[in-house]
Amino acid sequence: MSSPMVCIDASPIRPLRRRGSLALGRRASFWVSAGVVAHTLWTSAAPAMTYRLYAAEWHLTHTVTTGIFAVYPIVVVAVLIGFGDMSDHIGRRTTMLLGLCASLIGALLFAVAPSVLWLFAGRALMGVGVGLSIGPSTAAMVEFSPEGQAKRAASITTAAQAFGFAAALLLGGTLTQYAPWPIHLSFWVLSALIALLLGATWFLPRHVVLDASDRWHPKVPAIPPRLGPAFALAAIAVTTAYTHGVLILSLGGQVAHDLVGSPDALINGAALSLFAVTSGVVGIVARRLRPRLAMMLGAIASAAGMGLLALSVAWRGLSIFLAATAMSGAGYSLLFLGGLALINGAIPAQHRGGVLSALYLFAYLSLGVVALALGVVATQRGLGLAVDIGAAVIALLSLATIGLLAVRGSRWRTT
Repeated sequence: MSSPMVCIDASPIRPLRRRGSLALGRRASFWVSAGVVAHTLWTSAAPAMTYRLYAAEWHLTHTVTTGIFAVYPIVVVAVLIGFGDMSDHIGRRTTMLLGLCASLIGALLFAVAPSVLWLFAGRALMGVGVGLSIGPSTAAMVEFSPEGQAKRAASITTAAQAFGFAAALLLGGTLTQYAPWPIHLSFWVLSALIALLLGATWFLPRHVVLDASDRWHPKVPAIPPRLGPAFALAAIAVTTAYTHGVLILSLGGQVAHDLVGSPDALINGAALSLFAVTSGVVGIVARRLRPRLAMMLGAIASAAGMGLLALSVAWRGLSIFLAATAMSGAGYSLLFLGGLALINGAIPAQHRGGVLSALYLFAYLSLGVVALALGVVATQRGLGLAVDIGAAVIALLSLATIGLLAVRGSRWRTT
């Protein structure tokens, strides 16, 4: 008897269930896929409030703590290079299940870690998990949404990421400050949540993608030639957005404690979560904006946020730091929303998983390279200089986005 399958293209999804089998409906499948998207940012942000504790307990330098962070995006990039289009061939559900299993093992390693080597192994497995699940879950949200609702899918994807980000920082800050086992308990909670999500994902409909019948083998995700200009613009916008994670996730907790002068982990987590809360709210409010306008406003907000961040470190001002995280969150949301909406509206169904994985590949590559570089600078020349350089890099990426928008905009008007 054949397996339950869903044939996904531009037409509505039609689940083919065998007798007695259980499969979620379209709406439930959409929200489970959103949960998988949320887990990618939750696992990324989960150690943000504990890096300082690891450094104190195991006498780690900034190079080592940012190295723990950077292993994650580097492994994500490696997985995306070799396995980015796998879900186009074996299905979104199967690929997401593999990714969630890897994320669960990575979180459990953090929960029991007796030494820093366990953290590197855990971050690597989290990277495998996110690399396998980020593209398929984003594609599944498009495919399980009502027909022609690519913008809505992009908006809720942004909100799901913001939820995962905020939950990790607020829960991590609370458990780190007030609960026992401050460097372990939050990862036990994360492990339990991933296990629940794994169970829900098991009941997603199985599907294949039309015109992707050739046998899958590891390869670099390919971009259809006609998508080149749109992909380039979306890639620079999403890369700019994701690079914020270096200053917020890798160094944010240490910046708030050491440079801004806020000793309470919960307050610092709340301050950093303002980035996520703002990005989620803006992502929902701005969902009707045209992609080009959203990316332009996001690049401006991002550059302004980086200026405020540098100012907060120079003046040791918590209020300025809060304004910087909020402005940066707005910039992140608009850049990501605009880039994702632009590319979602142009991808053929049979290439969706591969193209979205390629989009994330550039974003995570920038995240890993910048994190390692800033870690070295922070160790050798001080955390303050590292923050200034990181803010300058993101501001330059924002200006590059504005420049590319201007060039492409003039060509679109001519066309």
